[in-house]
Amino acid sequence: MTRWIGRAGSRITALLPARTDLAQAGRDPRRDLLAGLTVAIVALPLALGFGVSSGLGAEAGLATAVVAGALAALFGGSNLQVSGPTGAMTVVLVPIVGRYGRTGVLTVGLLAGVMLVALAVLKAGRYMQYIPAPVVEGFTLGIACVIGLQQIPNALGVPKPEGDRVLVVTWRAVEEFTGSPNWTAVGLAAAVAAVMLAGARLRPAVPFSILAVTAATVVAQAAHLNAAKPIGDLPSGLPAPSLAFLDLGSLGSLLAPAVAVAALAALESLLSASVADGMTVGQRHDPDRELFGQGLANIAAPLFGGVPATGAIARTAVNVRTGASSRLAALTHAAVLAVIVFAAAPLVSRIPLAALAGVLLATAVRMVEVGSLRALARATRSDALILVLTAAATLALDLVYAVVIGLAVAGALALHAVAKQARVDKVPLDRGDHGAEEHALLAENIVAYRIDGPLFFAAAHRFLLVLAEVADVRVVILRMSRVSTMDATGALVLKDAVQKLRRRGITVLASGIRPGQRRVLDSLGVLDLLRDEGREYTTTPEAIAAARAHLETAGVLPALPTQQPRTSST
Repeated sequence: MTRWIGRAGSRITALLPARTDLAQAGRDPRRDLLAGLTVAIVALPLALGFGVSSGLGAEAGLATAVVAGALAALFGGSNLQVSGPTGAMTVVLVPIVGRYGRTGVLTVGLLAGVMLVALAVLKAGRYMQYIPAPVVEGFTLGIACVIGLQQIPNALGVPKPEGDRVLVVTWRAVEEFTGSPNWTAVGLAAAVAAVMLAGARLRPAVPFSILAVTAATVVAQAAHLNAAKPIGDLPSGLPAPSLAFLDLGSLGSLLAPAVAVAALAALESLLSASVADGMTVGQRHDPDRELFGQGLANIAAPLFGGVPATGAIARTAVNVRTGASSRLAALTHAAVLAVIVFAAAPLVSRIPLAALAGVLLATAVRMVEVGSLRALARATRSDALILVLTAAATLALDLVYAVVIGLAVAGALALHAVAKQARVDKVPLDRGDHGAEEHALLAENIVAYRIDGPLFFAAAHRFLLVLAEVADVRVVILRMSRVSTMDATGALVLKDAVQKLRRRGITVLASGIRPGQRRVLDSLGVLDLLRDEGREYTTTPEAIAAARAHLETAGVLPALPTQQPRTSST
């Protein structure tokens, strides 16, 4: 136990920030400060909107952006990652809020943070790279749809209907709007979304989100648009850290939601960090350190009333595009938002909810990369199926189930593709030094099969079916030098085939067994079976020679004449 604690302690020490991180922050502070200011302007309406959408309020979104954003920037594994509340996390949190309330969400965030730290200590970050691209794209498409649908009640200016499923809530909101339309809210949401989408095309560097929200707020206040419901009062500062929300008795029931939140936080954060790497030259994130930083951020955020956080792809992309080169930019983003919380809370509280809904609707639209989706859909049928299933599961179920379903389908299709590469071919015998008549007798009594590719559980049954059709021969030679891999199922199928052929009076010889496959064959008794009476050989010619000797013994072939020694002439 002491040794394990010592190893965990040394591992955590290795995950802490190094001197090089701090040194890099001082190389070009002007660019980093400007990038951080730009990201903060972009992040403000998103933090407010996602806080409102989660059900904990705008103040929770701001607290998350400040606290989690600062800690993840300081302790994370990416120099360019920007963290905070995200739409994907909001999708998971809505049903948790409905079932467990505010205290349940804060507890789930704390538990998820502890789980992320544990994953970092266990070096689990590297396994995230094995998630297939169609799963990621389908996941992103599904999230975009859910985020957009979540904004329908605020965009229509109606109270959020009861319900956990976004499709049900959206339908009820549309029904309520039909009974008493609120065109003011619709107009504000549509105008903000249109300005953001058009502005992103014309001037990508300009933060149109904050400009559109500011304009919508000014119009709503100047025209006294009572139908445009504002955010409401915000605290002028962060609350004091507290664990008053923690109920130890409810931890058991909250473990499953916490696992879902931790899995999503790990997935989205590492995906966002990978996107940042791809947008730069020479930047590479440390996945385990990123999990560690996100874990600390999610442990701290609930203490200040914040929701669970992840790396944010949109804000990270803005950070990279505006010239950020170190963690100083993300730290500046958190500091600017903190100043806004303390100094401008009364002004922020007047922003119409419909305007925030417009921001998130535009964000959802911009999340969908049509070109990438089209390319994957055209790549293979398997990729298209995985993409569609993952997106549909995200929309109909939840994000964690969607990823699990996508991975399961991708794994099954990949196994099917690999299994199709496994072949069992009947091959002619090498003629060697045998005459035509003798070679004909050998071919009549000996059959050779070459096994190509993997002999594992998904392909082993084909091997058994082929060998079951062997008839009217005395010897079967299994050429195994091209077997790429073998599992226990493949070894058991091989053993079963050898036993069945032997019961039919057919001698089985094997050649070319690779060293790496001997362990599984030996542990399941296959080698003992083949070694019986010397049935295993290094090369195929040796196996053919042994088969001929067996046929000689059986009287099928005449014995080779013994070569007489030469006598020297005198």
